[in-house]
Amino acid sequence: MLEAASLGRLAAADAPPVPASDNPVMQVLTWIATHFIGLFQASGEAFVGLVTGILPTLIVLLTLMYAITTWVGEARMTRAVQFSARYAITRYTLMPILAVILLTNPMCYSFGVYLPERQKPAFYDSAVSFVHPVTTFFPHANGGELFVWAGISAGVLQAEPEKYPVLAILYFLTGIVVIFFRGFITEAITRFLIRRQGLTEVFDGYDREFAEARATRLAKKAA
Repeated sequence: MLEAASLGRLAAADAPPVPASDNPVMQVLTWIATHFIGLFQASGEAFVGLVTGILPTLIVLLTLMYAITTWVGEARMTRAVQFSARYAITRYTLMPILAVILLTNPMCYSFGVYLPERQKPAFYDSAVSFVHPVTTFFPHANGGELFVWAGISAGVLQAEPEKYPVLAILYFLTGIVVIFFRGFITEAITRFLIRRQGLTEVFDGYDREFAEARATRLAKKAA
């Protein structure tokens, strides 16, 4: 019996250790380590894809927009924006389109400086609603949110790649229609709230200040 017990202890001592794969704790730690480094490997692959894919396009588009602005001239661009601010149909279509394409997101909202206070909320609503449709043809305008258009178009690219241009055109045109209605409706809501809250005189004062500042700018340019 003693000899059998001694042999059992010796056999147990000489037995190989339990493989790590059979140890639940080690399995969990191995899985965490593998997927932890895998996360960074996938991120690196995505970054390489951006460097060789969309980033050159964005840089070229940004350079082109800056070149157009330089060729046309800041003064002419400013006059074009001020002209588009005169009428509702251009104020909530042409003006936000120019703002988003030329200044990109989020600088595009600064075009609101050419509008009186009562129209600024509507312009912002139009511009912020166009930062996704614009990426169909001008991805530089909102490079940080390209995933929205990429997600919309991914299914079409897989199912019917030839329909991709049609989808891009329809998405872009639908965006223009939507921003016009959003701007028009938001302006009406703003006017209603101004009257309801008794702020008509306050905003009339803002309008006078805006008109005086505009007249001063025009006088300086004429001089």
